[in-house]
Amino acid sequence: MTTTLSIMPFGGVRENGKNMYAVTVGEDIFILDAGLKYPESDLLGVDVVIPDFAYLVENADKIAGVFLTHGHADAIGALPYLLSEVKVPVFGSELTIELAKLAVEAEPEAKGFDDYHVVRGNSEVSFGDVTVSFFETTHTIPESLGIVIETPEGQIVYTGDFKIDTTALPYYRTDLARLAQIGAKGVIAVLADAAGTASYGLSAHESELAEYVLDSFRAHKNGRIIVAAVASNIQRIQQVIDAAYKVGRKIVISGNDLEKVVRTALRLKKLHLPMPENELFVSLKNLSKLAPEETVILETGKMGEPIRHLQRMAQGDDRNIQIQEGDLVFITTTPSTAMEGYVARTRDMLFRAGASVKQISTDKKSSGHASKEDFQLLLNLLKPQHVIPIQGEYRVLNAAYHAAEQVGYDDDHVWLLAKGDNLRWDGEQMFLGGSIQVGSTMIDGSGVGDIGSIVLNDRRILSEDGVFIAVVTIDRKKKKIVATPKIDSRGFVYVKTSRDLIREAGELVEKTVAEGIKNTKEFDWGNLKNSVRDALGKFLFEQTRRKPVILPVIMEANQNGRRRKRSASKTNNKSTDKPVAAPKQAARKPKPKKKVPGAQGQGNGAQQKKQQAPANQQVKPAGATEEGAKKKKRRPRRRKPKATQGEQPVSAE
Repeated sequence: MTTTLSIMPFGGVRENGKNMYAVTVGEDIFILDAGLKYPESDLLGVDVVIPDFAYLVENADKIAGVFLTHGHADAIGALPYLLSEVKVPVFGSELTIELAKLAVEAEPEAKGFDDYHVVRGNSEVSFGDVTVSFFETTHTIPESLGIVIETPEGQIVYTGDFKIDTTALPYYRTDLARLAQIGAKGVIAVLADAAGTASYGLSAHESELAEYVLDSFRAHKNGRIIVAAVASNIQRIQQVIDAAYKVGRKIVISGNDLEKVVRTALRLKKLHLPMPENELFVSLKNLSKLAPEETVILETGKMGEPIRHLQRMAQGDDRNIQIQEGDLVFITTTPSTAMEGYVARTRDMLFRAGASVKQISTDKKSSGHASKEDFQLLLNLLKPQHVIPIQGEYRVLNAAYHAAEQVGYDDDHVWLLAKGDNLRWDGEQMFLGGSIQVGSTMIDGSGVGDIGSIVLNDRRILSEDGVFIAVVTIDRKKKKIVATPKIDSRGFVYVKTSRDLIREAGELVEKTVAEGIKNTKEFDWGNLKNSVRDALGKFLFEQTRRKPVILPVIMEANQNGRRRKRSASKTNNKSTDKPVAAPKQAARKPKPKKKVPGAQGQGNGAQQKKQQAPANQQVKPAGATEEGAKKKKRRPRRRKPKATQGEQPVSAE
């Protein structure tokens, strides 16, 4: 009986980052990576973007596990949010699992999850008639793995991030012999990293990049060196450590995520120190004690992304580090096409602040991903029936298509998938079996998925054209405006130098509101605000060619007084045959004065001194009989009930 197979991307295709793929074998779902991506410049205020895995949550009982290829954010960053929804086993190398734990523990909804399983390049995990195995790959982080899902129909291979570097150090080498063995057993399809196929020529070996980093450190003899690195790029961190040691500089780490990664890598012996830790590293609080020429600052920002933090440093917004004259800023990240403009603006800000800037990707062809030649070598070793390029925008996937075409693959055997496409195998052929709606989920602070296109559009407009506020006070009963409209602006025009514009806008608001409340029987707040917004929007665009966010604020005068009046009229208009009594005073009665012992029966002006008595002795008013005391017995005062823990005090009245 044929076992149906399907492959569905939830990210990582036609975009950079956010890698997540689901391979379904029969009824079992195998999730390959769960990554995030950093937002592009138009996603204002968004921290990160993760896949929309609603489909996986709906089918949680079918998930066999999550299989991680490496410890970068584009492979593990969405794992905490996935595990908040579904609790399934997680598999990965030792370092990958430790980095995944750091990410998961930071998410309150997933904290406490502990179903992790460490695997190695020669490990196999069985799920009935399906076996998942692994192979070692080269990337910029140790213990990166590719994944093989062996089914009764054949094998599905997922490379993860990889490249081929024959000079790579241990923990970084692609196992070419193992790839040939996998290919000999028959591969139905390979999901292959294509991120580097759009650029020509081979990438520099990491040994060359290590020399480049060292040469750059040696050339900058005066002033600090600030290295911007992705927190989980352990290979680059090792190169910085080695270069700092050789030129006699101390290292200051800036960034909680970076510090956690370094601690974890040192504990697992995936980072090697050339000298004792306390002699090489200096705490951030002691940065000012170091001379500039003996300082290296290794920095990253929120969620391990360094470029935003560089901007804050250049603008003087970081409380610990500010860019100063003579600094060398060394950007070791390779930006995606969508982020190139953002990085260019950051470089300009750094130059303006007095620093010199080096960027590794402009001086060297640096990449942790397969080049066109690496991609083609992989296909020759695996000999898959079908090729699925992943990890890149459409132009990158298209370049991989042409690279596959050059080694003998035709249109029917190379698939350029989109998110949600359901690529199926029926035992004889591969075909598209429909698709599901798969979007993206925005993470904004602690909010997950609560940022929509309307919010993002408002943020974009605010950042570009500012906000225009019009406040009007009206008397709804008399249908008239009772105060001159107040106009304010933020980020749109400077009010003091645009008095004519503000005056005309105020007159327009007054006219629009007056017409709106005069010509309608039923008062509608929403329609009135929309009328003001539309009129102002048209006027401001005609005058300035800009479209600010317009906030009409309409207030109602004497609202509380009117409510009291309406309440009183209800009381007085009851139909009755009896004369209507005057309404009772609502005011609270004055508290009774305390009776003074000895003042009983005295005139109003009588004064009597208080007499002291023991607490257990009753005091009788002077001259009062027992019978009189009984008649004049005071009513006990009502006490307010005490609030129990967790409740608000309740009024006794």
